[in-house]
Amino acid sequence: MQIIEGGVTAAKGFKAAGMAAGIKYKNGKKDMAMVVSDKPCVTAGTFTLNRVFAAPVKWDKNIVYNEAYAQAIVVNSGVANACTGVEGDEACALEAKTAGEALGISADAVLLGSTGVIGMQLPMDRMCAGIKALPELLDYTKEAGTLAAEAIMTTDTVSKQVACTVNIAGKEVTVGGMCKGAGMIHPHMATMLCFITTDAVIEKKALQKMTSDIVEDSFNMISVDGDTSTNDTVLVLANGEAGNDTIKEGSSDYDTFYEALSYVLTELSKKIAGDGEGCTCLFEVQVKGASTKEQARILAKSIVTSNLTKAAIFGHDANWGRILCAMGYSGVDFEPEKVDIFFESNAGKLQIVKDGTATDYSEEKATEILSQNPVTAIADIKQGNSEATAWGCDLTFDYIKINADYRS
Repeated sequence: MQIIEGGVTAAKGFKAAGMAAGIKYKNGKKDMAMVVSDKPCVTAGTFTLNRVFAAPVKWDKNIVYNEAYAQAIVVNSGVANACTGVEGDEACALEAKTAGEALGISADAVLLGSTGVIGMQLPMDRMCAGIKALPELLDYTKEAGTLAAEAIMTTDTVSKQVACTVNIAGKEVTVGGMCKGAGMIHPHMATMLCFITTDAVIEKKALQKMTSDIVEDSFNMISVDGDTSTNDTVLVLANGEAGNDTIKEGSSDYDTFYEALSYVLTELSKKIAGDGEGCTCLFEVQVKGASTKEQARILAKSIVTSNLTKAAIFGHDANWGRILCAMGYSGVDFEPEKVDIFFESNAGKLQIVKDGTATDYSEEKATEILSQNPVTAIADIKQGNSEATAWGCDLTFDYIKINADYRS
């Protein structure tokens, strides 16, 4: 696998654009993006399990699960089109119809994404004007992909893109993607949107299975604030332009492509966690020695979502009791008196707990380690060979400021 620069335009046959359509922002900020494939794409997706889900989530589920192909994605930021009733559903239909006419494809081949304030109706005059203008801006360049990535941001401080290539039976296959998210991040399939493009030839069933499996270990293992968004969406489009033999489940090619898709989804997940609203560092939690993968996942997520632990990371305070406490209320069974806990960063690694009690560690060294970015906490529960990793961030004063003023 080779890591390359780029995002949604890295794979062959994909073009993108981003622009300011005036959806919500009045300062010329980019707020609408479009991604289009030259050919129809097999698709896969995972979506929020929040019972309150946005209109575009409903629209995309229908296409991903019931249509053979899709060819374009239209995304807006500023307004989430969530809790908008029938009018929100009608807005999706009009978006897709307008995009289909502008691109010369079926409305059923247009996927949608929205992010922003819940409860507001989309300004459809500006939405449709933006959709009609975007095709003229579409390009295959890395710069065009970056404009699209910037256009889907809300409280993000940086755009988020990842791409890589792998060799499958002599053919170079590329996977690239973009995502957005900094707050309302606790995916359960944050506001979290992720769009992946690839030129691989792959069966739709195989693409959906690997996407669902990888999301469990990537986006479903991040948290910024414990709030599962109404709009969480991961979409993967594969147009087959690489010309490789069709990837099917159970083959070695499946495993090779799985590695590439997993890399892109995991790195994008970490970019969201590391850009959490107001944060100063990415906080990684590794749980080792678990009896099952699920036990490790639950323990890691419990630690990474603990507000007290997140505050301690912000204060560079090795308050390990908060970690053990978060493990204790996770709901899974383990033996506290066997737990070892370590802190690690580029400043070194330090064991602070052995068999459930504190070691004679240096507070000064612990503070040095916790003052870096990223910071990793490792908990070994010594029950088996399973492990899992979760990602989050520290909890700072600025998180409150950002969310107190979000609608203004």
